[in-house]
Amino acid sequence: MTGPRLDRLSLNQRTTASWTLPQAVQGCVDAGLPAIGVWREQLAEVGLEEGCRLVREAGLRVSSLCRGGFFTATDPADVRAAEARNREALEEAAALGAATLVLVPGGLPAGDRDLEGARHRVATAVERLVPYAHELGVTLGIEPMNPVYAADRGVVSTLASALDLAERFDAADVGVVVDTFHLWWEPGVAEQLLRAGPRIVSYQVCDWITPLPADTLLARGMMGDGHVDFAAFSRAVGRAGYTGDVEVEIFNADVWAQPPAEVVATLSTRYLALVEPYLVEA
Repeated sequence: MTGPRLDRLSLNQRTTASWTLPQAVQGCVDAGLPAIGVWREQLAEVGLEEGCRLVREAGLRVSSLCRGGFFTATDPADVRAAEARNREALEEAAALGAATLVLVPGGLPAGDRDLEGARHRVATAVERLVPYAHELGVTLGIEPMNPVYAADRGVVSTLASALDLAERFDAADVGVVVDTFHLWWEPGVAEQLLRAGPRIVSYQVCDWITPLPADTLLARGMMGDGHVDFAAFSRAVGRAGYTGDVEVEIFNADVWAQPPAEVVATLSTRYLALVEPYLVEA
């Protein structure tokens, strides 16, 4: 399945979790996908130089590098370690030519109940990274996460609050990652997408399924298997002026158990039916 209608579709590596980076790159080529969302763990398995070579020789774009962030530690040594990890991730993103470095804000440290304090630490950490990101030409992408993850992964829970943070900085330096799984429920999200405009640095799609599995990290479904109105959401993203790649990012044990090539074929079909027709700017 190839053709111009797939020219914005990107495979986020977590969707085919069993594939190594070389396998995922080849899977994209075989399926006619022009882009890939790279994860740092799989990149580390082959090394940065080899990863860059693989992507370059395959002719793929890197729609994002996942992930940076996890900024909410309170111990000074942990704070310094997080900054070092993020600076390294920025260097990798620059080498790959990634459209953005995705920032997962981080959750509450053990025993901590101060959400506002954690959010303040996220803002401080982003501010410290901006000069280096600017120097490298990498845009930081803040990913607001569904509130179910506020305690352990993402204290920034809405697009509105992510934009409040991003708008402190130049749009070329800090933007937002728009993920249907995290944001489909947000009241007024269409208006927030218009507000985001050029700050949208990544559009990620998957579905919200019920009943939720016991491990909510693995609650993402294939598009069309759940409750997200992809037509309305994608129209809103298009109206905001976003013209970049669309990543399919699915964390789901049942999806991971399927042959990865079949998963890519399914996501391509679902993308063409449920997402791609509605991406045009209105």
